Amino acid sequence: MKRPGHELNGSRIGYQQIIDEIPEGARVLDLGCGDGMLLDVLRQRKNAETFGVEISQEGVSQCLEKGLYCYQGDIDSGLADYRDDSFDYVILNQTLQDTKKPEYVIREIMRIGKNAIVSFPNFGYIGNRLKLLTGGTMPRNRLFPFRWYETPNIHLLTIRDFQDFCLEYGYPFRKESHFSMAGGKTASVKRFPNFRAEYGFFVLDGSLYKQRREAIA
Repeated sequence: MKRPGHELNGSRIGYQQIIDEIPEGARVLDLGCGDGMLLDVLRQRKNAETFGVEISQEGVSQCLEKGLYCYQGDIDSGLADYRDDSFDYVILNQTLQDTKKPEYVIREIMRIGKNAIVSFPNFGYIGNRLKLLTGGTMPRNRLFPFRWYETPNIHLLTIRDFQDFCLEYGYPFRKESHFSMAGGKTASVKRFPNFRAEYGFFVLDGSLYKQRREAIA
């Protein structure tokens, strides 16, 4: 599920935040892992035990060439085989908007992960709003590089949408660290992120979510 625009001046969107978040020796699953570059970095820098799921055969082949464990699957339907708390971290980076069943995917990653990292392009970013307001057309930029008729994005969302979603479903988030990209580097956006940040970045607490559910049951 590698997407054009996923690379930017030699860096990759959200990768540094994810690398900073993952602790040494963690067991990590990357959903929509593309060519496996993030997993490869986590394995080398953090001694992480890494796993990937990728829908494209090309991506799976590139992962295998790196010596990574990766299987070809559709995350909209292929997570049921994993047990609860199978991973310390489940990563869903720049992929949520492509999924057919985002509510199901989030529910599943909260089940199989002790923590979940979710990052996505923020449709509420001011550049997108202005494009719609002044041009009357769908934005086409580095966040959304596709024309409307060829885009894989089927569930566009804003940072506020995802905050509301988590509150509605009771998914606790341990951290928010929204950001924009400038010159190939990440710039944190702390004030008015739904308006000013190009990308949303959340760390959800899967362990706390399951504890709360068990307490209610």
